[in-house]
Amino acid sequence: MTDLDEALSADIETTLSKLKELCGETDDLNIMRVRVGRVECAAITAEGQVSNSAAGDLIFQPLMYLNACDAHEVADFLMESSLLSTQRSKVSNYRELVELMFSGFCIVLADGWAKGVAFGAQGFEKRSVSPPDSEQTVYGPQDSFNETVRNNISLIRRRLKTPFLKFEMIKCGRRSRTDVCIIYMRDKASARMVAQIRKRLKDTGLDTVLSGGYIEPFVDGAYNKSFFPGVTYTQRPDAACLHLNEGRVCILVDGSPFCLVCPALFSDSFRTMDDMSAKPGYATFIRWLKYFAFVLAVALPGLYVALVMYHPEAFALKLLLNLYVSEEATPFPLPVEMTVLVLMFEIMREAGIRLPKAVGGAVSIVGGLIIGDAAVKSGLISVPLLIVVGITATSAFVIPRLDRQITLLRIVFIIAASTSGLFGVSLCCILFMSNICAMNDLNVSFLSPLSPINKRRVGEVFFRRSFRGYAARHSTVTDFTHDDRRG
Repeated sequence: MTDLDEALSADIETTLSKLKELCGETDDLNIMRVRVGRVECAAITAEGQVSNSAAGDLIFQPLMYLNACDAHEVADFLMESSLLSTQRSKVSNYRELVELMFSGFCIVLADGWAKGVAFGAQGFEKRSVSPPDSEQTVYGPQDSFNETVRNNISLIRRRLKTPFLKFEMIKCGRRSRTDVCIIYMRDKASARMVAQIRKRLKDTGLDTVLSGGYIEPFVDGAYNKSFFPGVTYTQRPDAACLHLNEGRVCILVDGSPFCLVCPALFSDSFRTMDDMSAKPGYATFIRWLKYFAFVLAVALPGLYVALVMYHPEAFALKLLLNLYVSEEATPFPLPVEMTVLVLMFEIMREAGIRLPKAVGGAVSIVGGLIIGDAAVKSGLISVPLLIVVGITATSAFVIPRLDRQITLLRIVFIIAASTSGLFGVSLCCILFMSNICAMNDLNVSFLSPLSPINKRRVGEVFFRRSFRGYAARHSTVTDFTHDDRRG
């Protein structure tokens, strides 16, 4: 078996024979033999990865006019005396040859020269730039990342035309050799933070990397220690640029339409790009509304269970009597009833996500109207309980980035409330706050700038500053991270 690190042979027949052996005579390996002057040459491509028109116009046609006497003339023409392609690199071993070939490059070999030249002529099918699905805005830009990493790089570069923006391309996955791009602002991001992320990516040790979810457990230092992620996702190029200008590090994975942002902050989930299009007063109101919705989504079911079971004196007499009549008519205990109803909602939500869009809406109609109405009329579920779960579910939709964490915390609060009342709810709140306060990945607190408090920046968590205020600080965004730039 041919070693991937073995150097290419000067004999073109030996090189091609070993390449075929290495690839197992795969049918998507295309080898085109051609004579350039007096020199035997070969152009190697992968089926469906190269644009035939681009390869013909940029590589093959200029080679046909070359009257070469030996391989060194061909090599000099390919590397020194021509501008055949904007992407050009020298290939010296089989590992480089295979990686570039399956990345959409055309590799040209010449008999008598123990190297090759790879030209970028990519022409594989890709999805066009489309509006974002997961982070919709009313007044913001309507483009989003797609599955091609170099297209995503261009979407960011079009918005940040500064020489301080740096892109670092590395390979992840021993077999997939996936392109992973680290993006940061050299004058804003901490050098120590960038070095840590680079090291974590290189130490993944995975065979394949097919999306950002493969590398997230390695990049996120708090992945197994907290309910909340230390890495967030965005599908929007403008949001990625905003995070870059705050001193964050973004990671693009070839094949994934999402960008990873490191480190994540708790306040990120309550900001949208529409905040920058609204007046400060309205944007501030919406931000406070999202914080209130988060509290409702997490704690309202647990509070309802705790008050009804252990603290009925908290209700007015008329309301208490109505609740008593409603709950008395149901056959199950309140905690069981609440837990089952929350789980049923999660089942319907998951079904709506996974089903095709044409039938996804039917799930909400069947679940919300037919099943819910039938359950109330049959006495299996009380009306107040259905209202509480409905308010909780609607509140969770306001913060889609935290839907997974909200789902788990909601069930934890229900269990604690059913066993210990308000004491259990208070204990859960303390444990929850302790957990997020302990997150300090990449030397950045998850609650920054609230903990440790930064008086100059803390207001940005709850209020949206005017653009005149941003301009006075010579920045369009507030840096939430830290002032350690050089590491």
